[in-house]
Order: sequence, then structure tokens, then C-alpha cells
Amino acid sequence: MRAVDTNVLVRLVTRDDVKQAARADDFVASGAWVSHLVLAETTWVLSAVYELKADVIATAIEMLLNHEALSIADPEVVRAALDHFRRTPTLGFSDCLILEVARAAGHLPIGTFDRALGRLPGAQRL
Repeated sequence: MRAVDTNVLVRLVTRDDVKQAARADDFVASGAWVSHLVLAETTWVLSAVYELKADVIATAIEMLLNHEALSIADPEVVRAALDHFRRTPTLGFSDCLILEVARAAGHLPIGTFDRALGRLPGAQRL
């Protein structure tokens, strides 16, 4: 299966460039894999560049998880991260994903200086 880069996911979500969105649709039509890193970068771009709010970003993540042609790495881990993100959007999706990847790998607690992340189960504020 082929994989996609951040800019392809951004086109799928934002549809802000008609030609590139069509090319992204064509590329993923036969199936494409999305890594954790690409998903995290995508949420950063949506927040920092497009200035989308957390609830809109959460909806975009859910859309990508439910996309018929995309295969998200460890979708159960991503869903758990999405649940945290929806409850605590000030964390940012990437922090939630970092925690859930560590949990799935059996490497808890995760040490952090981040106050909000440190309050989540499985994290330890240093």
C-alpha cells in the first residue's frame, strides 16, 4: 500500500486547491496509509496555518479515520488520542497522540513538564 505526506491530507481536508484536491483524491482512491507523524503534522498545519479551532480539527481527524480509502496507523490509538483531544483541546492533538502511542507500547508513565498533559491518566508531570 502506498503512503501519503502531510500536504496530501491537508488537501483532502481543506479542499482549498481544486486541482491538488482532485489529485489527492485520485492518489488515495486505491488505498493509502497514514503514519502517526503525518497525522500529527496535519493537525499542526490545520491549527497553525489554517487557524482552525480544535473542534474542527477533531472533526477532520474523525473524517480521516472514517475515510474509505485511508488506512490510519493504529486507528484505535488515534481514536483514543482523539477522545483525549476532544475532552482537553488545549493540549493539542499531537500531545494526546504521544500519550496514546506510549500507552499502546506499554511505556507509561510518560514524563512531561506540560501541566495539562500531566493531568491525564498515564502521564506524570515532572
